[in-house]
Amino acid sequence: MTISLDFASDNWAGVSPLVMEAVAQANGGLAPAYGGDEISRRVEARFSDLFERDVAVIPVPTGTAANGLALDALARRDGLIVGHEEAHIFTKEAGARAFFNDHARLIKMHGLDGKLSPQAVDDLLGGLSPADRSPVRRHAALSLTQGGDCGTVYAADEVAALSHAAKKHDVHVHMDGARFANAVASLGCAPADITWRAGVDILSFGATKNGGLGADAVVIFDPAGAGAEWLHRAREACDWFGYLASKSRFVAAQFDAMLADGHWLDLARRANAMAERLAVGLEAVPGVRLAFPRQINEVFAVLPQAVDATMRAKGARYHPWTTKSSAPDRAPRDGEGLFRFVASFETNAENVDALLAAASSATSAEAAE
Repeated sequence: MTISLDFASDNWAGVSPLVMEAVAQANGGLAPAYGGDEISRRVEARFSDLFERDVAVIPVPTGTAANGLALDALARRDGLIVGHEEAHIFTKEAGARAFFNDHARLIKMHGLDGKLSPQAVDDLLGGLSPADRSPVRRHAALSLTQGGDCGTVYAADEVAALSHAAKKHDVHVHMDGARFANAVASLGCAPADITWRAGVDILSFGATKNGGLGADAVVIFDPAGAGAEWLHRAREACDWFGYLASKSRFVAAQFDAMLADGHWLDLARRANAMAERLAVGLEAVPGVRLAFPRQINEVFAVLPQAVDATMRAKGARYHPWTTKSSAPDRAPRDGEGLFRFVASFETNAENVDALLAAASSATSAEAAE
């Protein structure tokens, strides 16, 4: 049997059997539409238990939808959005910003290892022009990615410091959590500790990349207080922009299975562990180094051209990458390239070891010459 060498992305993986079973079980009989079903109500309660407070949840089919609704609620179409220059909301989802926030001022900040620093955020927001903080742009959001687009995570104290820097300037905080499960699994913390307890107002909670069929969610942490206006706007926008699933029980069923008995974290831990195995193995290959610390299920490695060519010739699939966020001593040099490898819950040790064998074979061939 051929061993897969696919490390392109975690959304290449299939669906967790428990999640698929839950969707199939939800298929029996009739149920109210548009979130009025029993499963949807149960899922909102599960999210509240998970975050240790009452939350409002808007399930959507994609992460782009979740980020779009969240940032529309916080920044509106003409507000201010600040984030890392390599954040998904500015790169892969740039069209969504033009759709949801077509008159917004977008500020893209640099940060080592794909992370923002509280001091840089404070300095930037404190130095904005009057035009940027005029009544026209009274709605503003700082967006943090957790885990980040360079495979790194923010610890709870880092999130809290960034939130403090933002709110000092009346800027609310959004968290893009497409790989939130991987970040929580890596940090070993309570989900509340890196969200609302640390000052986050709205979270985009991702499940699709973590064994879901197609399920992400907007989680609003103070739905009866400051978040009431955001919740109202997000629910309206969900309907207006076509993200409201009429048979919403099938989206909710995925979260129901994910959040039961910690299944979402089991899946994330599995992916993280395989990424760690890969990172350690790649660093042992001569000429290979990591561009960023491996903290979630992504590995960013600088490869000599010969290693890359050999791995691809043996059927390995992964993506070339560009970044401005790596330290100078970890950036690619002449004859090298930067590449991203992503492990999923379906990745196993055989997959990783076969990829490492392909990488090692390139250096063995060079030595033989």
